[in-house]
Amino acid sequence: MPVPRRIVLPMLALIALGVAVHGWILTQRKDAADARTTRIADKAWKETHTAHYLIVSDAPQDQVALTGAAVEHLHAAWAQVFPDMPRTHPSLRLVLYRSRAEFKANNRGVPWAEAIYRTPECHAYVADGENRVHWMVHEAAHQLAREVMGFERVRWIDEGLAGYFGASRIDATGLHPGTLDPNTYPLWWLAQFHWSGNLERDLREGRLIPLRALIEDTGPPIAGYVNLYYIEYWSLTHFLLHGENGKYAAGYKRLLANGATLADFEREIGPTWQIQVAWYAWMREQRARLLAESAEGVDGARDAGVVDVDVRDHADAR
Repeated sequence: MPVPRRIVLPMLALIALGVAVHGWILTQRKDAADARTTRIADKAWKETHTAHYLIVSDAPQDQVALTGAAVEHLHAAWAQVFPDMPRTHPSLRLVLYRSRAEFKANNRGVPWAEAIYRTPECHAYVADGENRVHWMVHEAAHQLAREVMGFERVRWIDEGLAGYFGASRIDATGLHPGTLDPNTYPLWWLAQFHWSGNLERDLREGRLIPLRALIEDTGPPIAGYVNLYYIEYWSLTHFLLHGENGKYAAGYKRLLANGATLADFEREIGPTWQIQVAWYAWMREQRARLLAESAEGVDGARDAGVVDVDVRDHADAR
């Protein structure tokens, strides 16, 4: 019996789409393999070992050393926040590019990203500005969450942890979890968000993504609200670890281990609206504090892009 035309055409379209996606995945994998082969063959690319990392880079050695010190500071700070972290594990791989242009040329699959964690490697470039390592620290936090701790991928937690550690101040004594470094993403955008002090009004007028939508991943498309999403990911994590004298920290860590659905959140942390109110006040307080401490004040926003990306959000998912 002949198959009706109205069925055949959609089937052919789906097959064509599947072939196209499969071809795109193969292209991305080939690009990644070619890039690795090029790095191995090019004498400019060198391997540097630290206590917990293998850094492959063609950047100047002082930048490699700076990055190596930063990720080791991250590793130590992570162990402070998560004392159950395994103390031994295989070396974690980082790829450090000498420039943004080189990073873009070798990571064409997601052209808007400033850094990428593509298991088993973090890819970032030597950043401009006062903090030259924050892109890599952000990615290395993703790597610790996934490869060392085995946390499940929940967007608000995954990006929140990476933002929390990536935006923490680093100095010669280490990375200080929860301190605010205005020279990091997403904090350099914080001054550009103006919250009225009336939570219901700000929610109604779209100045905030509601907590419930953030947890359930049902908010507006991230493409139009990237910086707001990342500010909220960072600040919610910051609040849950430090707010009200650490009242929520134990419950938050149980979410990491046992689940992070809305029901889990309300069981471990509290009613969504109650937490929304407290978190909103905390976020406004951190913004005011950052502006007071920053010499740049409200003019401190940057032109540099946005975010990292976990490639599992895209068609080249592993």
